[in-house]
Amino acid sequence: MHARAPVLTAQGIRLAFGGVVALNDVSVTVGADELVAIIGPNGAGKTSLMNCLSGFYRPQKGEVRFNGNLISGKSVHDIARLGLARTFQGTHIFSGMTVIENIMVGRHIHMKSSIPAAFLHFGPARAEEFRHREVVEEIIELLEIQSIRHQPVGSLGYGLRKRVDLGRALAQEPKILLMDEPMAGMNTEEKEDLARFVLDVREARSIPVVLVEHDMGVVMDLADRIVVLDFGRKIAEGTPKQIQTDPVVLKAYLGEGDR
Repeated sequence: MHARAPVLTAQGIRLAFGGVVALNDVSVTVGADELVAIIGPNGAGKTSLMNCLSGFYRPQKGEVRFNGNLISGKSVHDIARLGLARTFQGTHIFSGMTVIENIMVGRHIHMKSSIPAAFLHFGPARAEEFRHREVVEEIIELLEIQSIRHQPVGSLGYGLRKRVDLGRALAQEPKILLMDEPMAGMNTEEKEDLARFVLDVREARSIPVVLVEHDMGVVMDLADRIVVLDFGRKIAEGTPKQIQTDPVVLKAYLGEGDR
């Protein structure tokens, strides 16, 4: 049996802003149905790497491939259409719209009609809107937010807003999901809930996940493999058990000064 090719591959990524090198020869692979966590001290280059993977930044050297396709240099929109979805630090949702409307926005890359026409049940958009709403209702059930589907997102607590953010990413029907510090700003109960839903999503949809996260308890519980960055370089990679005892990683986190 042949090993399955990686879903996402970054090779030799170098990213610099003027004289500041954010990433220096960083390589990462993500296999099918794998959760890869990217960790490191503050300023290590984690979000810069996520921006390169998702098309927000174009690296000066190296390449990113998604299901074998070269995506370095493609627009964020084109990369999303290929099946890469991302959630961001904080929440990027429309506070005046309801939960179901926010998640419907994630369907836009699959819509032939315009979003306003779909919301207004206008003409031929009506049948299409019903089909997309069925998909959205499945996501709402998966994330256990049925009771708030018609509430404005701005009226919800932070943990629920993050769940809606995840729902909108899932509405894109991604082939891979990038999550940038999804637990930031959450209390313990909210973190436990979101971690459970990440596991549920992986089980139900077999979507590989790239996770940037500061909470090491969450990382060790969820990750299959961990990549460690420090000052823009990859200093270690391995299973959670290997990373927990790696002396280079321990020095990066516990060593000289704050990062």
